[in-house]
Amino acid sequence: MQVSSIELDSVSKRFGSVEVISELSLTIHSGEFIAFLGPSGCGKSTLLRMIAGLESVDGGEIRIGGERVDRLPPGARGVAMVFQHYALYPHMTVFDNLAFGLRNIGTAEDEIARRIEEAARILEISHLLKRKPGQLSGGQRQRVAIGRALVKDPKAYLFDEPLSNLDAALRVRTRVELARLHQQTRATTIFVTHDQVEAMTLASRIVVMNARKVEQVGTPMEIYGRPATEFVARFVGSPAMNFLPVQVNDRGGLASAVLGDGSIIDTHVPVAALPGGDLRVGVRAEAIRVRPDGALPGKVEVVERLGDRTHLHIRLMDGSTLVAEDTGISQVQPGDAVRLAVEGATAHLFDAGGLAYHARQ
Repeated sequence: MQVSSIELDSVSKRFGSVEVISELSLTIHSGEFIAFLGPSGCGKSTLLRMIAGLESVDGGEIRIGGERVDRLPPGARGVAMVFQHYALYPHMTVFDNLAFGLRNIGTAEDEIARRIEEAARILEISHLLKRKPGQLSGGQRQRVAIGRALVKDPKAYLFDEPLSNLDAALRVRTRVELARLHQQTRATTIFVTHDQVEAMTLASRIVVMNARKVEQVGTPMEIYGRPATEFVARFVGSPAMNFLPVQVNDRGGLASAVLGDGSIIDTHVPVAALPGGDLRVGVRAEAIRVRPDGALPGKVEVVERLGDRTHLHIRLMDGSTLVAEDTGISQVQPGDAVRLAVEGATAHLFDAGGLAYHARQ
């Protein structure tokens, strides 16, 4: 199994007068599983297609395994791509679909058989090799599409939203299969998705993109626990982080966030790091709990029961709203007056430009 790093050095892409990728630099380490995460139109698929050679590069360089490839055709780059749509040949058996690309480049039949046998074993599709795509379920067809990439023994795998066409239950199962596949192969992998759960559960690092630029690169828990910007904090996490406008007081060098009704959230963010101007405090729902001794009063408007936990949509005294988390067997009802305790140690502050300020680590 070949495994190679991928380096993007000041890569740019334009469509006419519109620049969709601007001098983006990123190193993907050998054997790493990277997710490109962001909303539709943010440039993540374009970036993947540039690495694959399906889109040209207007500036900068792309290197795979130390070799510059941005001037090479797709077939010479040593990567294998799995698309959102399976694109299997309906008149061919699974075996012939897997063998097709290898036969085109003159691979010996015994080597083709060996690679297909190994890929089928890893993907648990050995019993499907004589069937045609029309006889397979959606999940089985997706595994065949992944197998077609696997038999090429590439330097890197490129996945372009491969789970989008699957139903919810099948998406979960296939996600587990992809995680297991990476653990077995340790192949360099880039996975494009707009689904934060896919990115958080699969990737060793996440590249969060927005408006054709990179907002943050980090491990899943760095992205979740210390978002660099308000966009990242809103996009990653369900429900999204709560944001409330505040004034800031100095509490022994740490910021106390004062809400519109005078309630206080004591944060661990250093006051000295904060800029002037408008600020907002950001708090995750799981850091806000219903407690009789809570300092923050509010009224419950909506109760979402999710089984293992309950989300409470609460209007505060100053008219602002937030989402708090309660237990799965919560007795809280819409219309109840509640008091909330906020775990200020996990709170962040954001300036007018959306830049985050965190507690010291």
